[in-house]
Amino acid sequence: MAVSYMTKDGYDKILAEINYLETVKRPEISAQIAEARDKGDLSENAEYDAAKEAQGIMEAKLAQLKGLISNARLIDESRVKTDEVQILNKVKIKNTKNNAVMTYTLVSDSEANLKEGKISVSTPIAQGLMGKKVGDVVEIRVPSGLMTFEIMDISI
Repeated sequence: MAVSYMTKDGYDKILAEINYLETVKRPEISAQIAEARDKGDLSENAEYDAAKEAQGIMEAKLAQLKGLISNARLIDESRVKTDEVQILNKVKIKNTKNNAVMTYTLVSDSEANLKEGKISVSTPIAQGLMGKKVGDVVEIRVPSGLMTFEIMDISI
């Protein structure tokens, strides 16, 4: 598995999710399996099948999260600068065609969440912004075509 860079906050969220799955969900699913098993014939027991499937899905998610943590490298947030766009920067950009202003925080793939305004550094927009400075105008190829943005502000 590839190295994944993340913030301390992102790392802590994954650890909390692992803890929740191990201490809450796993015992819940085990109880559901035991309850379904007590009902008799397992060959035609839909509850048992559903509980076993839920267990498989939960264990797969747990394995994925543990793999992510085992290959994580924490980013030293104190070394993040704002003279040019880099990971962990909050970037305010303006679409030069329609003057729409957007603000995104550039984060690792595992922490991306568009609802929170966090985009992955591997997205076309983030890739196009990396290394640029305030006032730069960049053309970025996205799936829908070519877009032009002006970088208005870089902050932490």
